[in-house]
Amino acid sequence: MEIDGTVCIVTGASSGIGAASARLLSARGAHVVLAARRADRLQALAAELPGSLAIPTDLTADGQIERLVTRVVETFGRVDVLVNNAGQGLHVPLEQLVPVDLRAVFELNVIAPLVAMQAVLPVMRAGSGGAIVNVSSATSLRVFPGLGGYSATKAALNMLSQVARLELADAGVSVSVVYPSVTATEFHQKLRAGQLISGARRIAPDPPELVGEAIAFAIGSGEPHVLVADPPRPIIPGDSDGWGALLARQAPTGGDAR
Repeated sequence: MEIDGTVCIVTGASSGIGAASARLLSARGAHVVLAARRADRLQALAAELPGSLAIPTDLTADGQIERLVTRVVETFGRVDVLVNNAGQGLHVPLEQLVPVDLRAVFELNVIAPLVAMQAVLPVMRAGSGGAIVNVSSATSLRVFPGLGGYSATKAALNMLSQVARLELADAGVSVSVVYPSVTATEFHQKLRAGQLISGARRIAPDPPELVGEAIAFAIGSGEPHVLVADPPRPIIPGDSDGWGALLARQAPTGGDAR
């Protein structure tokens, strides 16, 4: 899909990967819809991006995703791209994992993207199709002690994405998964619970703009799995040089271990 002229919803757009992706998509000619809870940050970002629209949204609150999509259709008449980026970390050993925390993170990392996909699908079907990009995590590609709860939510998102790709293909809707590793954002300052993994090997964090490039690549190419790299790298789960490159980086600790 060509990005120029499209209408793109980006969740979690108030900072980090979401804000960087919104800037990149806008620079490539998209009308970007900014969705997140922090209205002041959204409005400040919207002021930078011509043709954008800020819609404060709590993705876990009943009815707010549907309201978001309705507002976008009222404003632009269509939705071409959905970037499900919003998410939260949960970095505690399984012995200490509190069910209420896991449920809360599952709600944002899995249920909200599912509801968003369901909400945009009728609009995309009525048009000429579309592209959905779900932002997962490199932590779903390998076993990391201390990240079991968080990684489980991203593994669930991966499976939903792969099934959706098959189910929505006839509607002309591509579904892609992007896998960031360590990203320089405020992610670890806003964990649901836990902290950075003590003693884990440190690697240089990627700038969020690099994740934005991978998201844009997924939109443009329709590749099912894209590893954040320079340049973005299509991968095949379990059988790709890209996965070997990821494993070589080992456990992320600096920045946003997405």
